[in-house]
Amino acid sequence: MAAKSNPIPSVWARQQREPDQPALSRASIVREAIVMLDADGIEALSMRKLGARLNAGATSLYRHVATKDELMELAVDEVAAEITVPPPGGTDWRAAATEAAGSFRATALRHPWLSSVLGQAGLAYLGPNLMAYSERLAALFTSAGFPEPSRAIDTVLSYVIGMSTTEAAWLTTVARSGETEAGFIARLMPAAQQAAAGHDHLTDAYADARVHAIDPVQIRDDKFAYGLEVVLDGLALRLADAH
Repeated sequence: MAAKSNPIPSVWARQQREPDQPALSRASIVREAIVMLDADGIEALSMRKLGARLNAGATSLYRHVATKDELMELAVDEVAAEITVPPPGGTDWRAAATEAAGSFRATALRHPWLSSVLGQAGLAYLGPNLMAYSERLAALFTSAGFPEPSRAIDTVLSYVIGMSTTEAAWLTTVARSGETEAGFIARLMPAAQQAAAGHDHLTDAYADARVHAIDPVQIRDDKFAYGLEVVLDGLALRLADAH
């Protein structure tokens, strides 16, 4: 007897029901969910709280979105529309890749929950916006001449997602403190210097007056740009070897 196949657990593989409440739509549910996610993070989002904000019961929401996991798939795909990728065919693929990576990072920092859920999003990549984004990246790296563009894409995205996850977590911590980033660092610095005592290299780094004079936003920008350059340097060598 043949085993019964289970349905694919993704909102993109399920047919949407006809809405029975014109005022409540999947789009309005997702928009409000993103507002909640941006303000308070994943832990604060629940179908009950979301329904209350929309003046609708959780049962009404479930007619449009079956589970919280489906809601996260939809939210991820919605914000993915904000990420831009330059069209292929330009003379400088590195500049285009840098621009695309920067757009991803900026989107991830506007939506601090995004990077942390991408690795857990399951089949969210079936969504139309993420599919279009992946297609644009594939066109960019194929046009650049990479024989296996998916590997180059995975390498760049792994770096960007990793850095963005760490950066978003840091900025969330700063935001919860109620201070500016510079103010939070200034308050943290004495404890950091004390912890570094006895570790010569760390002591020198924390004592460097130049570090304290630099805008923390600039420091984060420089760190991201440095790492991305290293990644692209490696890809450029692989591309040269392939030709």
